[in-house]
Amino acid sequence: MSSDARPGWLRRTEAEQRWPAALAIAVAVAVHLLLPADLAPRPRWLLPGLEAALLISVVVVNPLRINRETRILRPLSIGLAALLGVATAWSAALLVRALFGQGHIAPSHLLLWAAAIWLTNVIVFALWFWEGDRGGPAARAEGSNPHPDFLFAQMTAGDLVPRDWEPGFFDYFYLSFTNATAFSPTDTLPMSTWAKVGMLVESAVSLATVLLVVARAVNVIG
Repeated sequence: MSSDARPGWLRRTEAEQRWPAALAIAVAVAVHLLLPADLAPRPRWLLPGLEAALLISVVVVNPLRINRETRILRPLSIGLAALLGVATAWSAALLVRALFGQGHIAPSHLLLWAAAIWLTNVIVFALWFWEGDRGGPAARAEGSNPHPDFLFAQMTAGDLVPRDWEPGFFDYFYLSFTNATAFSPTDTLPMSTWAKVGMLVESAVSLATVLLVVARAVNVIG
């Protein structure tokens, strides 16, 4: 055990595993591939193909634990998150156009694929939060930045939390999911400006998607 009395999130710790984030990215890629042709960005293979290529590159460079930061790895990771965000925004825009366009869209089809876009939005912002907080997972493992972008409840709970606790990808996914459902912070507070902007944008996209789809579905059913 380390003699450093500081909590785990403030000191150097073992690097975080890669697979939780890789699994989430793979789910987002699969959702983009499964979107119906009329709701998918075109050419429909382009963005999923680029996402898959970047995912493979990131995993090959650092497959098991994120224990180092290279000059190419972090730009690849951020680029992957950006591509996922572009694909999700593009799909959402096509969905909105389909909602108000002419022609009949079955409510079940509408709700199913809106849910897929919503889920991808949650994954995208979970990746952004995970990559951005205190410089990313490798920087957090080094424990060199004591100023968090997100204040998790465990950081202020003292002896109620294991000494070695530090946020992992699932904590950022939970943050993104609750922000997309409650449209506001729940048990995790944004501390930096970019974190507040990110949560604001995610809430706005989630709220717009839910309101538009529900309104349209009710109108179609009625």
